[in-house]
Amino acid sequence: MRKVTVKIGLKRIDMQEEIAVEVLLDSGATRLVMSSELIRKQEFKLKKVEKPIYMRNVNSLFNKEGPIKHIVEVNIYYQEYRERMEIDVIRGQKWSVILEMPWLVCHNPEINWKTREIKMTRCPEEYRK
Repeated sequence: MRKVTVKIGLKRIDMQEEIAVEVLLDSGATRLVMSSELIRKQEFKLKKVEKPIYMRNVNSLFNKEGPIKHIVEVNIYYQEYRERMEIDVIRGQKWSVILEMPWLVCHNPEINWKTREIKMTRCPEEYRK
């Protein structure tokens, strides 16, 4: 399991202003998540999920903060990459945003783990500006 952090731009769907946040790219994570603290601070608009999503931590125990009950829709920007995404909202989260393995597989970024440099050179064309 590999982890690296990077600053990306996030934009609320209903606003034009973009904010910069540090995100964690985590090859061991199985869900895209955003902290409820960031949601509250930036006043992102929540959407309720039909059924709560019970999430397990790396130790296989259910998350003590409870299930995922909301998602948020945002535009994400990094270098020439951009994408509109729905991200699960969780409480008690250290990182503002975690981008997980399925996202990494889809976008296949070049990651230099020593220098922590990330290039989106292999990202599918539909996600480029």
